[in-house]
Amino acid sequence: MPTLLGIDSGLTVTKAVIFDIDGTPLAAARRRVTQFIPKAHHIERDMDELWKATADAIREAISLSGRPASDIEGIAATAHGDGIYLLDHARKPLGRAILSLDSRAGAIVDRWTESDVADLAIELTGQIPHVSAPSALLAWIREMEPERYKRIGHFISCKDWLRFCLTGTIGTDRTEASTSFTNVKTQNYSEDALRLFGLQDLVDALPPASRSDQIVGRVTREAAQLTGLAEGTPVVAGLHDVTASALGAGGYAKGVVAVIAGTYSINETLSSEPRVDRRWFCRNGIAPGIWNSMSISPASTANYDWFLDTLCAAERKNGEAQGNSIHALLAPEIDAAFERPSTALFHPYLFGSPYGAAASAGFFGLGGWHDRGDMLRAVLEGIAFNHRIHVDALRDGFAFDQARLAGGISRNPAVVQMFADVLGMPVTVTETDEAAAWGAALCAASGAGVFADPQSDPRDTAAIAKTCRPDAARSADYEKRYQVFRDIADAMIPLWPRIAALAQMPAAAGDLGRRA
Repeated sequence: MPTLLGIDSGLTVTKAVIFDIDGTPLAAARRRVTQFIPKAHHIERDMDELWKATADAIREAISLSGRPASDIEGIAATAHGDGIYLLDHARKPLGRAILSLDSRAGAIVDRWTESDVADLAIELTGQIPHVSAPSALLAWIREMEPERYKRIGHFISCKDWLRFCLTGTIGTDRTEASTSFTNVKTQNYSEDALRLFGLQDLVDALPPASRSDQIVGRVTREAAQLTGLAEGTPVVAGLHDVTASALGAGGYAKGVVAVIAGTYSINETLSSEPRVDRRWFCRNGIAPGIWNSMSISPASTANYDWFLDTLCAAERKNGEAQGNSIHALLAPEIDAAFERPSTALFHPYLFGSPYGAAASAGFFGLGGWHDRGDMLRAVLEGIAFNHRIHVDALRDGFAFDQARLAGGISRNPAVVQMFADVLGMPVTVTETDEAAAWGAALCAASGAGVFADPQSDPRDTAAIAKTCRPDAARSADYEKRYQVFRDIADAMIPLWPRIAALAQMPAAAGDLGRRA
């Protein structure tokens, strides 16, 4: 019986999911991947560790599926976008990968914003450069690590590194190609974009761009030995995880805003013409002539994960050892907190924000009578409020009247209802545990000739969808809380740089920390 393999590699976890041809997940395996933080604003990972972890996950998923690897008709990877994965001229990893949570290039982006580069960039590429964009990171490497810069043979994305490890071929897809260096009108690479950022000498390092469902290679003998896959299995180009999540959740359509509450706050909608604005990125859709406008910031569930890792670590470890989920353990505390009034608010800006690189996270309105549940409620509300900032921006440029929510927290019905109340529109979730991996698998099926195109989802999405509609009274209450949230942020704008300046002192030698 035919099956499909979707690989989804996030910022902390890489996973492999085997799907039946009808979209039913047969097995999933996950591996955590170390994040290295050698100094403030630097967030990295070892590329070889990522590949080994992914290969282990693939082998386990095949075993758990109960189906032979030879049943897999096609493979596609999706992964976190932006950041940079470098190969030297011998096609070997050139140092650690730089993740999309990294903000080392903040000063360069500030310099571009203060000059005419930002205005020229949005006109040409459809987006303002941001701190983890390939353009900014490559410019930082050119200035700060010139010897490393000279050794760059190829720069690719996370999913493209996994594709290379599977097939030995270098390249990317249309969605990922548009992160920095494409002309927003033609949707093709532009040497003028490279020249704008002073990177024109890297023109030969640009990875060739293919359709997301185009077969770009086949599993090599070496990769087959590591993963348990059948040698020669076709691999397609894959796609950016933002688009993969929307596709897999049934939210890749005009008139809908896809809200992906993952590490990043992702909010996107489609159009048949390019519309540019400083508040969103206008990037390539899966097909030519379709644009994906996304308003984003690294300020979503990474904050919730940080809270669990930092303040609930012992309970999480003990719970996992006993087969219990930390989310289930905390659910009663969170539910109780939602039932009572609270003054606690949280800005979810641990790793970045819509207010620039200087912004930082913070609790406001805390009292000695508040408990952990109140703080977790504030974190979740802060995440939803930050999504609303982006959704409101998109509402100014596009027509949509419904949202599709994806991401781990979408499994909690109370959170889905909160998003509906905060956004003031119906929010639908699809019973798809692995939306991004399924979005990748749809591309694999299309490339293998199983489906006509990536949007030929065989599932009855209406039957597996659940919609929460906003409650007028709760929406009115959230409106008050949201306005206070925004007013505090506006008041903090001149203070955040002063707070950041407090850290201007030599850091201790070695890594500041590691995240497992």
